[in-house]
Amino acid sequence: MTENDFRFTAITPLPAMGAVTWQSPSNIALVKYWGKYGNQMPANPSLSFTLSHCHTKTTLRYSKSETVGKEIEFDILLDGVAVPDFKPKVAQFFERILPYCPYVGQYSYTIETSNSFPHSSGIASSASGMSALALCVLSIEREMRPEMTDDYFYDKASFLARLGSGSACRSILGPLVVWGQHTDIPNSDQLLGSVYPFEVHEVFANFQDTILLVDKGEKQVSSTVGHGLMNGHAFAKARFEQAPKNISALTDILKSGDLDGFIALVESEALTLHAMMMSSHPYFILMKPNTLEIINAIWAFRKETGIKLCFTLDAGANVHLLYPKNVAGQVLTFVSDTLAAFCKNGEYINDEVGLGAKQLA
Repeated sequence: MTENDFRFTAITPLPAMGAVTWQSPSNIALVKYWGKYGNQMPANPSLSFTLSHCHTKTTLRYSKSETVGKEIEFDILLDGVAVPDFKPKVAQFFERILPYCPYVGQYSYTIETSNSFPHSSGIASSASGMSALALCVLSIEREMRPEMTDDYFYDKASFLARLGSGSACRSILGPLVVWGQHTDIPNSDQLLGSVYPFEVHEVFANFQDTILLVDKGEKQVSSTVGHGLMNGHAFAKARFEQAPKNISALTDILKSGDLDGFIALVESEALTLHAMMMSSHPYFILMKPNTLEIINAIWAFRKETGIKLCFTLDAGANVHLLYPKNVAGQVLTFVSDTLAAFCKNGEYINDEVGLGAKQLA
């Protein structure tokens, strides 16, 4: 697809006011994207699990603006409290989507949002938040374009979400989503996330993700800054070549149900992501001491029991513990008896693979 496929230029009567609510999940990348170029384009393709219980719920209230042509007016509330720190990112999102959704400039907005997980703690709150907002915006357009197909709606929603936060384009659908062009995946696209099209073994159908909350505070370095540091990175070329190869390898793993192969690849990807951070200039470390304690405990438990569980990390300190549902009982006992001690206030979230966003109102 091209960017022009998503431009809406027809002049149609606009609804005077309204409200729409979407719930959109977070996602966890198995093969990571790190580095981007142009208008939110990924430097390498990525492949992610869509989650289920970690989500953002957003209500967008809109009414015709009396100051059309000027800066878009909006208020944003998190759990009912105004959050001015969010406004620059949302304002940038509105500005970026205007060429594709010109009606956005005709309204003023109130954005009411809430997360089922701690904000800015490495659980991709920008992914769930921006995808939920994109879906709300596009619901206004669908009201004006009743002929819009579901396929087009979700493609454009993913396209718009990417302009707010790159990984947000992977939170529209599920359970596995690829973003970025890959020679082996026919529907892959730089502009949007698309459902992984190949056969997946049943062992991965209901995979579990227990998120161990090592640190619930703001990250010291934002993902946006981290992505920018891949420009001129000493190892960037090798990384951008490695990621597509890992997706090709993961395609075979997902088809065969090779859990040992899955573990080796996914854990390597997580550590590679953080290796890129630690070897950039300036360098930074987002893992905490308890992140490493958890990783070592997972390795020891897997060696002792033979249970096929593994970890992955996003750009933060928290650890995602991935495992098949049929071993959930043993794994959750391990979590409560051992790993919870390394979590902030003993907190963790039990999640699982999900099917994507849903409209609530």
